[in-house]
Amino acid sequence: MKIEFCKVIPKPLAEILHNEQSLWGSNVIFESGKKILLNAASGKGKTTFVHTLMGLRSDFSGEIIIDGKNSKSLNTDDWVRLRQSKIASVYQDLQLFPHLTVEENFKIKAELTGSFNSNSALDNLDYLGLADKWNQRCGLLSMGQQQRVAIIRSLMQPFEVLVMDEPFSHLDQTNTELCIKLINDRCDELKAGFILTTLDARKDLVFDYEVKL
Repeated sequence: MKIEFCKVIPKPLAEILHNEQSLWGSNVIFESGKKILLNAASGKGKTTFVHTLMGLRSDFSGEIIIDGKNSKSLNTDDWVRLRQSKIASVYQDLQLFPHLTVEENFKIKAELTGSFNSNSALDNLDYLGLADKWNQRCGLLSMGQQQRVAIIRSLMQPFEVLVMDEPFSHLDQTNTELCIKLINDRCDELKAGFILTTLDARKDLVFDYEVKL
């Protein structure tokens, strides 16, 4: 899978001066199988990047080319297929259903992607210290617990690229390291890659290269 950002500048960031190393206004290629860190200070457009890549907003100049197709030409069915089998995600707001249990949130993912293994999901919950949360409503979990649930949910589907927007912001170092191992193992299993946004350089994360905003 190849994702190309061709001189993309979101309208909210159009009046900001971007340096030569910035993704905004440049030509940058993301390829599946690569582990990429997208490092930027607050306000530089990390979440905007994720939302434009995932087709949630189209208010930008330039082009995003996904496997040879302009993202603005993709219809709803095209995006559904991409999100079912090629691009998984962990959004900053997590997008869990708060009134449903952890199990029910996982089953909704299964209905959308055709991929669900309750034993594997339980094993991952146990690995991240959440074995007793299977029947707990997500809205009653702490933010750190919700982040771990959202990460597990994203890994349950097939993907070529996993896009994560500050996925460890509410986690301590121990849980961050456990999540990184889980993510790396799943990516290696699928021969997939990830794009991870962060506020600062991460010494605990091994990646192929870094992109600036």
